Amino acid sequence: MHRNAAKLGPADRPTAWIGVNFWSRTGGPLMWRHYDGAVIDEELRTLRDHGITLTRSFLYWPDFMPEPERLDEAMLERFDDFLGRHHALGMTTIPTFLVGHMSGQNWDPAWREGRDVFADPWFVERQAWYVRECAARWKDHAAVAGWLLTNEVPIYADWQSRGIGTVDHRHVTAWARTLTTALRQAGARQPVSLGDGAWGLEMSGEDNGFRVRDLEPLVDFHGPHVYRMEDDPVRQNLGAAFVCELLDIGGKPVIMEEFGVSSDYTSEENAAHYYRQTLHHSLLAGATGWIPWNNTDYDALADQEPYSHHPFEMHFGLTDDQGRPKAQLREVRAFTDILERTEFTRLSRPDTDITLVISSYLEKQYPFTQREDATDVLATTRQAYVAAREADLPVGVAREADGLPADSALYLLPSTKQLTAPTWRALRAHAERGATVYASYFAGSHATQRGAWWPKLDETFGVTKQLRYGLVDTIADSELRMVFQRDFGTLAAGTELVFPVAGNAHSRSYLPVVPNGAEVVATDAHGRPALVRHRTGAGQLILSTYPLEHMAARTPAVNPEPTWRLYAALAAEAGATPPVTVDDGRVVTGEMAHEDGRRFVWFLSQHPEELTVVPRVGKGALTSLDDGTALTDITLGPYGVVVAQRDA
Repeated sequence: MHRNAAKLGPADRPTAWIGVNFWSRTGGPLMWRHYDGAVIDEELRTLRDHGITLTRSFLYWPDFMPEPERLDEAMLERFDDFLGRHHALGMTTIPTFLVGHMSGQNWDPAWREGRDVFADPWFVERQAWYVRECAARWKDHAAVAGWLLTNEVPIYADWQSRGIGTVDHRHVTAWARTLTTALRQAGARQPVSLGDGAWGLEMSGEDNGFRVRDLEPLVDFHGPHVYRMEDDPVRQNLGAAFVCELLDIGGKPVIMEEFGVSSDYTSEENAAHYYRQTLHHSLLAGATGWIPWNNTDYDALADQEPYSHHPFEMHFGLTDDQGRPKAQLREVRAFTDILERTEFTRLSRPDTDITLVISSYLEKQYPFTQREDATDVLATTRQAYVAAREADLPVGVAREADGLPADSALYLLPSTKQLTAPTWRALRAHAERGATVYASYFAGSHATQRGAWWPKLDETFGVTKQLRYGLVDTIADSELRMVFQRDFGTLAAGTELVFPVAGNAHSRSYLPVVPNGAEVVATDAHGRPALVRHRTGAGQLILSTYPLEHMAARTPAVNPEPTWRLYAALAAEAGATPPVTVDDGRVVTGEMAHEDGRRFVWFLSQHPEELTVVPRVGKGALTSLDDGTALTDITLGPYGVVVAQRDA
């Protein structure tokens, strides 16, 4: 399966954006009223000295467009100066037009008067005029790297207060087309995206009107905004990476347009860990640009909105309120050093034989289905992605809605309640031609048509199900003890894996089966089949009778849990073991290929203490980036990262 890692710029001169969202500490959103070029020079120099060469800048809408047919010339001239200072320092910026929403507050131009952002023809035309006028003024400036139409306009348009689903996606798409057309009519040729956060239906299962598939033809890159609140450290560390994988839509680059932490929420040491993990995991997941939130702290603005009522928003900075670097900025500096040493713009993600299937029930809104059908897909596949990366598997995330790749060696269907009938037919055909197809039973988390919607379950997996209509077979044990009755991939007969048990009255249930052509690979503590294998044609179908991924997703602080060991065994069964692995789920590995044939291997610890691992290298040898010496073991600091070179 091909894995996207598209980069901005022409193929012979690709670029990676290493930037930061920028408001000067002199005013935050009101910086243009309190513009101080000397302070901005100081702020930009500090960023540049730490490897940051790009900013995302904001035209605070009420100031730049005080009347529907007038732009404020003083504000425009200050932005002229702002661009000039970037150029003098060898830096660039991405202007953001409709701001709009910022840091916990909406900021209307006085003349909006409640008009619909997307559907009011006059108001849309005024927005287009604003974009066109600004773009015409700066389209040829060397300091402009790209354009963003908005900052988190779904929040600005008040879709949450009006109820999710009340914004018509057709209005949103038409609005986006009008504004991007206005930009291009002005002669602007730099890359453009929306600045909407990429929170739409395909990403969340909730429809806010911003559908990635509809908008993808209009943009040059996807720009997720990721601020996850989690109950598991590893799910948190890999949260942004999973979002990047989900955005492999249309072959467009993925730019981490916003991410970060407030120092009010975390220690500086743990903030550094978060930055390190997010930067490197998202790189391995296909991101080719990083623009954290944000450049500085704003203690001097404590009496100014939005900081007066959202005080934690004062402390997302890479520098403190005096401009001194924080640990987060030092992490960005270290990350840019790795990008330079590996020549990142010449790297690509190797293709993979392993496919993680995303059910189309996440995004398709089939008739007479429930909201939980979508959100359960997201939760279980996110947890499955974590387990796969703990197993060092370079999974390709494939959306059922796009059709599954036909040449994968291993297909993972984690805790899957629903796939379409044609997809099940295709999966059986893939097994016939030689693939390994793994699925874990999941009845769903609600009572409406409860049960796995799997046509011909018995024939597919070589079992006879013992289900009773309308009822579930509740898991009574507090943990699942899965004992392997035969060798299976990397797991020897006699191996016991202990899984957490979780879920509600519907989902905390298993599938009782009697083998009918299948062989029992592993049993539970009661001797019941827990994992069975049905050989068919040249391949095999593997069934877990327990919803392993769903139960883990419902369990706090669970990772690494033993699903990663099962996934490693499945990869071995499928002949898809990656070239470098470690026998420790607390360390994630990943590989990038240089166009000259070299391979670089990342080792990322998910552990709060130092640890040492001994990599298994299937081909070639590992050497240090520092001095070229051979590496037989890797020592990682707390949540540390080591990058090595693999010579074939």
